[in-house]
Amino acid sequence: MPRRSLRIAWIGSGPGTQESGGAPGVATELMLGLAGLGHQIDCYLSGREREIPDRLARADGVTFYWGTGEWRWGSWYNRTALGSFVSGLVTRGLGSLRVRRSLRDRHAVNPYDVIFQFNSIEALAVPRSLRHSLPLVIDAGTHSKGELRHLLAERSLALQCQPAPVFALTVGVMWLRVLVQRRLIRAARLLVCISTVFRDHLVRDYRVPLENTVVIPNPVRLERFAAADLTRALGAPPTVLVLGRISARKGIEDVIAMARRLHDRGIDARVRVVGGPSLWSDYTELLSDLPPENSEFAGRIAPAKIPEELARADVLVQASTYEPFGLTVGEALAAGVLVAATSEVGAIENVDRAVVAEMAPGDVEGLTSAVVELLARLAQDAPGVRAKARAEAERLFAPDVVCRQVSDALLALVVSAV
Repeated sequence: MPRRSLRIAWIGSGPGTQESGGAPGVATELMLGLAGLGHQIDCYLSGREREIPDRLARADGVTFYWGTGEWRWGSWYNRTALGSFVSGLVTRGLGSLRVRRSLRDRHAVNPYDVIFQFNSIEALAVPRSLRHSLPLVIDAGTHSKGELRHLLAERSLALQCQPAPVFALTVGVMWLRVLVQRRLIRAARLLVCISTVFRDHLVRDYRVPLENTVVIPNPVRLERFAAADLTRALGAPPTVLVLGRISARKGIEDVIAMARRLHDRGIDARVRVVGGPSLWSDYTELLSDLPPENSEFAGRIAPAKIPEELARADVLVQASTYEPFGLTVGEALAAGVLVAATSEVGAIENVDRAVVAEMAPGDVEGLTSAVVELLARLAQDAPGVRAKARAEAERLFAPDVVCRQVSDALLALVVSAV
């Protein structure tokens, strides 16, 4: 395929104010990677102007245009977590409408080749006049039908942790988002799916044509974990880390049951749970049932502390019942940490099973046995398996590898549309 520089209009989510993981970190790596391949990116963000990471501020080929959204922490509309969630959705929607005109006007002067909508299905920034003439690519991080399905399946757990009216309002908002997403996703010429399991959910739930999809994982900034000692021995005691949101569909109840079984079986390991609730789901109350003999809940930590946390861990557990990707899996592997995860965790796809163990969602015995097996591998040859974990992260999630795949997919779409 002939190589060419694309003009890309980026909408949806963008980078954070500093270097971090999560969706903001992925946005930073994708922008830098695509710009490094010669593409020109105009990023239209719905909020008010803010600081961006220095690497992006200095990068050639990336320009930012800001909306005028005035959402601020500490205001009357976000005094509760659920209020923040709902008001944030509304504010981002209104902000997306504001950047439509800016995108349309710049396209008229210097046409774009493609619109790249990152991390959100229901972004509203695509000008109506361009919906049929300019290819739209959606790179979604999750979908509301999946979130809603598991929220309802876990309603007994949710109602243990939050008032029924809050749960009902959350379900209502999710249901409305499903209706909106099911309609808006049809405008995409291409869906970049961050895992095969996530693609299958989108195809089934939103009737997305399989031929309009491509599977490309999220990138991981490997340099964040370069200080991890890949030669370190198994911890004494070993650390089994659970890192992420303490909320619906994360398998928190299975983590608690796993910790009990490890203790009952006399396994010398410490289970450390790190994270906090989401804006619309809080399962932290469940963690009072963690066995104190071998477990601790450390609460939320700053993103900058994640490399340090992983540098002390031996095995990462990702027990989710729904997880389109699971960036902590890629980050753990980059730090030389082995992973025990369910088959719903997209990031374990294609990873060598020497450093990853897979079990069905809800299989507590399988999860416990997987952790024991991974600890045994580390006890036998910790430097060898840690180096293998890092090599798998480099092979699958290195930004240059991922961005080349995204670039190829965009080029193929633009060429086919001519």
